[in-house]
Amino acid sequence: MVRGMVDRPLLQLVHNPASGNHDPARIAALAEALEGQGFAVTATHSSPTHPFALLEDAAHVCVAGGDGTVRHVVSALVKASRAPGFSIYPAGTINLVAREWQAPTDPSAFAHHVAQEGAARRLHPVALNDTHFVACLSIGPDARAVAAVSEPLKAKIGRLAYGAALLKVALNWVRPALVVDVNGEQIACEAVYVAKGRYFAGPWQFAPAARLSAPDLHLVLLKRARRRDFVAFLLRMLTGRVQEGGNVMLRTCTALGISGPVGHPVQVDGDIGPGLPLKLAITQPVLNP
Repeated sequence: MVRGMVDRPLLQLVHNPASGNHDPARIAALAEALEGQGFAVTATHSSPTHPFALLEDAAHVCVAGGDGTVRHVVSALVKASRAPGFSIYPAGTINLVAREWQAPTDPSAFAHHVAQEGAARRLHPVALNDTHFVACLSIGPDARAVAAVSEPLKAKIGRLAYGAALLKVALNWVRPALVVDVNGEQIACEAVYVAKGRYFAGPWQFAPAARLSAPDLHLVLLKRARRRDFVAFLLRMLTGRVQEGGNVMLRTCTALGISGPVGHPVQVDGDIGPGLPLKLAITQPVLNP
């Protein structure tokens, strides 16, 4: 329902009521704060049963959700014929884009931020087969953990459910034979990590130079992905010391291809994404200052 004066700019507030972290009171407070800044607010859904659809007169789209909701909305905006203003209110289990953008969590402060700065951020989505992503992609034990996570447990304990799933993965270890086609090289490896933004799985970084606003991708490839190799990679990531050498290969690019076992899990912005093979490419920014 649209609230406020009809001559106010229409702000489409997108949320996912199917999310385990959905908070109707928080969404209502955000809508009220945005209306107080002069917007006419229409709340709409983005979920597996209600895909996002851009309203014809929307001047601004605000996503109140996690990275998965952001990804689906951004993919739809890329495919749309126009690009309204865009903002992200931190919600959901993890929101890597909001973390990098340092978006306020207080509804009033966030609404003021949107009114003052609008879409004053540059975002380069990444084309991924027939969809898009915005923050990160991985093919490794963490992706298998995302595929194995228990949704009921996630609803109860949040991101700790991923740790429980990773323990299951550790008991049934898999080392897929992957081939990455990048910058004219074909590289054999067993795990792939692609950063579009700065953060991965929360406050961690495996490519500190990566930025949502920059038109490039940062890759970390593990030649071998044994248990001890993965633990070594995690320790380097946690301490900010992921460097080229030994079992680790680093690359930057604007496009790449990844092939490997059909059906092997691929983590995309915290969810399971399209299956192998994959084609990735930076798109032109559609959400501009």
